[in-house]
Amino acid sequence: MNDRLVVIGGGAAGMSAASAARRVNAQLDIVVVEAGAHAAYGLCGLPYYLADVIADSDELFAYSPEFFRDKRRIDVKFNTEVTALDAERKVLDLRQDDRTYQLAYDSLVFATGGAPIIPPPLAVDSDRIFTIRRLDDATRLHRLLDDRRVKRALIVGGGYIGLETAEALAARGVEVIVAEALPMVLPNFDAPVGELVHAELLRHGVDVRLGCRVESARDDGSHLQITTNGGAIEVDLMIAAVGVRAGSSVASQAGAECGPAQALVVDDHMRTSLPSVYAAGDCIAPHHLILNRPAFIPLGPAANKTGRVAGTNAAGGDAAFPGIVGTAVVKVFDLAVARTGLTLAEAEAEGIPAIATQAVGKTRAKYYPGTDPVTVRLIHRPDGRLLGAQMVGAGDGVAKRIDVAAIALQAGFDIDALLGADLSYAPPYAPVYEPILLAAQAASLRRPA
Repeated sequence: MNDRLVVIGGGAAGMSAASAARRVNAQLDIVVVEAGAHAAYGLCGLPYYLADVIADSDELFAYSPEFFRDKRRIDVKFNTEVTALDAERKVLDLRQDDRTYQLAYDSLVFATGGAPIIPPPLAVDSDRIFTIRRLDDATRLHRLLDDRRVKRALIVGGGYIGLETAEALAARGVEVIVAEALPMVLPNFDAPVGELVHAELLRHGVDVRLGCRVESARDDGSHLQITTNGGAIEVDLMIAAVGVRAGSSVASQAGAECGPAQALVVDDHMRTSLPSVYAAGDCIAPHHLILNRPAFIPLGPAANKTGRVAGTNAAGGDAAFPGIVGTAVVKVFDLAVARTGLTLAEAEAEGIPAIATQAVGKTRAKYYPGTDPVTVRLIHRPDGRLLGAQMVGAGDGVAKRIDVAAIALQAGFDIDALLGADLSYAPPYAPVYEPILLAAQAASLRRPA
């Protein structure tokens, strides 16, 4: 009888794990257990589907269930929930509809992702309250937008998903209010960057309310009646986008070690503290290369990479994942906003001596048509060691420019090493002095003699 690998979760990490395991071991019995009705789709594309940038939700699927079954011999069990794990016996308790049964495994990968946080005031039984985390919910919201039944919407949370959704709804002609409990939008950036994004939202007609906390919500049958610390709001629907929590409960109840935000702690081979149990994706806290400890930063690229590593090792191969620096980019109307490593606020919270140096450069040579400003904010130690970077500007170039800083962080560069980087130049694509090099030059001048 062949060994069996069970993967819990059919998202990016789970299907990456299952596919990697098949490449390692052609004889392995591979079962993916998925609580929902879909697998292998682009979760990060949901806001763009809502905006009609992506016309059909089918375009979000990387592969069909039939592809995994017929081409990769992976058995995907949909609408099946894992309710318990007996790590000593290597047995899972499953529930599918009204049926409960057990499934034994030889190796196991948790790829259970993250679940949207629903604060108690938003935990109201109403079909007017959404999260942008599942395709089914996004499809239902898309139908409402198509039927023009949404005139006014409240988005609770000014992070990545909240602002992407604000843009999507505005593109569909909806009056949008963003309520952020903290003093700035994108609170995981430094304030100077958040202020630029705030101005962009206002420029596009979004009503941004900072320091605004939702205290209660009530569905009166035709609208949602919202009470906040700043007054009452009536809307057609509300979207909760206040963050995600790690889907670690089954593993933690079985004794798996958890770290920040109750995410599963893994080593560089994605092994958990339980025997023959691996984990990947948004349910883990991988090693952060700058903090030198586990950190919960759920992002798509790490989900795919850690899934590949977990599946490879669970199938008997050998792969390692060195860690993350938290590189991310988000589109907010005409701006791209990106970060990697630590912000100044994060460095100070960790007790790390840090300085922020900011400079403004151009996307192209200044004489070339269509050039736009790019603001670069470098975070570094007084001795010049690079700790992080943030960028904001128009166009696709910001997303690639932040990758320069990410590679510099992973390579352990200081400001002088970054200043010496041999970057490309051509007037249509970049100025002779890249914006990040302007910031590095300014930072170098601040180093003690």
